[in-house]
Amino acid sequence: MGEADGAQSVTAALVVIGDEVLSGRTKDKNIGHIAERLTDVGIDLREVRIVADVEEDIVAAINALRGRFTYVFTTGGIGPTHDDITADSVARAFGVSIDVDPRARAMLLEYIAEKDLNEARLRMARIPAGASLVVNEVSKAPGFRIGNVIVMAGVPRIMQAMLEAVLPDLRKGRPMLSRTILAEAKEGDIAGPLRAIAERFPAAVIGSYPFRDEVDGRFKTNLVVRAREADLLEVAGDEVARMVDAVARG
Repeated sequence: MGEADGAQSVTAALVVIGDEVLSGRTKDKNIGHIAERLTDVGIDLREVRIVADVEEDIVAAINALRGRFTYVFTTGGIGPTHDDITADSVARAFGVSIDVDPRARAMLLEYIAEKDLNEARLRMARIPAGASLVVNEVSKAPGFRIGNVIVMAGVPRIMQAMLEAVLPDLRKGRPMLSRTILAEAKEGDIAGPLRAIAERFPAAVIGSYPFRDEVDGRFKTNLVVRAREADLLEVAGDEVARMVDAVARG
């Protein structure tokens, strides 16, 4: 089972694979969900890459990231068609063989009749040697995990099921706490004092998110303070709130 790791951050990267995402034909719905769920359990998503269905590009991305982060997640490219090459690319990145895995084949047979398990569908059972399977409760075709790389489907509903299946076994960090302070001011009006606060509290993460209020049409800014320590969040958040009040008073 996964265990909390309060002393050291747990980090992740995500590789989104697919020509259809890069062409705009498919609008990615997975990045935000993965980022939110990882944040919930204290895993920091530090980088996202979108790569084409090109084996060399996938291999390069995985090898560039798996040594830098605790985990690397991938989405897309594990279906039955000719351009679903993620499994082969991951096998190549790790320098291992790949073939139809009896465990994965048995999982497919829970969803597909034996007579319908053709060569194309069997591609979904091809797993790199030494990988463990990631259960897919939606359509049974599994993802897999090899080393610190976790390979998931691109279809959002299936990806979400796979992510929930694998999360309990991952190392966890302390979840990031957050506090939002509304500033009735434009971002440029508070940028200076906000920078000064951020410099005084380097262990906190302070973000500035401007928007136009749909009710009164005025430009305003949400200031989000994030920290893993509740005491730090309170102190830094109070500083931001006081600054906002001072700017409002002029």
